[in-house]
Amino acid sequence: MSDNDFSLSPASDLPIHPDKPWLAPLAGFSDLAFRLLCRHYGCCAAFTEMISAKGLVYQTRNTLELLKTSFEDSPLIVQIYGSEPGIIRKSMSILMDLGFCYFDLNCGCSVRKVAKTGAGAALLKSPGLIAEMALAMSEAAGPGRAGIKIRLGWNNEEQVYLELAEMLSGSGTGWITLHPRTAGQLFSGKARWEALKTLKKATRIPVIASGDLFTARDALECVRLTGVDNVMFARGALNNPSIFEHYINLRKNKFMVEVDQAHLQEMCFKTIYYYQRYCPSQRAVLKMRTVLPRMIREIPGAKELRKEIISCRDWDGVKKAIAGIC
Repeated sequence: MSDNDFSLSPASDLPIHPDKPWLAPLAGFSDLAFRLLCRHYGCCAAFTEMISAKGLVYQTRNTLELLKTSFEDSPLIVQIYGSEPGIIRKSMSILMDLGFCYFDLNCGCSVRKVAKTGAGAALLKSPGLIAEMALAMSEAAGPGRAGIKIRLGWNNEEQVYLELAEMLSGSGTGWITLHPRTAGQLFSGKARWEALKTLKKATRIPVIASGDLFTARDALECVRLTGVDNVMFARGALNNPSIFEHYINLRKNKFMVEVDQAHLQEMCFKTIYYYQRYCPSQRAVLKMRTVLPRMIREIPGAKELRKEIISCRDWDGVKKAIAGIC
């Protein structure tokens, strides 16, 4: 039996509510082990890493590896990217045959190798094409099971997010995730949370907030100011996978110390546990060089500890380094 030979969550299980935070699709990071780590701390829905629709159609090895999942990894949303409606339809058929239920179209990635193919954020130049592909995905998966992730527009002169919301009205699109920067900004400047509020008022489609949600309090304030239907943590989750737990407690008016050194050590050991269990290879040990340093960056001696982690060649070495936190 393969990893995906089971029934994944039906549409009724997808939580869209401010109390049910999501984990963003994070290229190079949001693999099965990291998703399960975040779910341990309260993540209510997660995305695969961004997956090429063409890669799915042509069954490339690396693409199929990104689909690795498990019973505990639910609900799971597969995010795909592409610029050809026909390829998008074929990829949807493949994913549904594998048992996946939820899907997302990436229209926000500004990475050059993606945008130069006409996919990702480059699609913001052609809102009609986005609407065509989003409709195809909703028709294939069923109403409410497919969404899109967008930015404000390609540049400051071409901000199309409201036009897109209007075009998608009645299409069956389940959600719109908005990172309120333009593609040209990348991650510079500040996210324009006021655009989230504008979008929320302009559409009945649920709006998911992304962008500058670095802490649980950031997300709490974003919901308060904008009225969005939910939040999606990206860089905030990379820096602190327990951000979901902290945010949920704040929503319940429960005080929680965000991260002290004991909690940080426990979180690092939990990270090691999930990677040892679900990615039992030397690659997982090497991945600790990028995953763990983000978590420990604020503690005293972080620079020296980072060097120690980077020099590790096996799990015993990684564990020994983390044991020195407290």
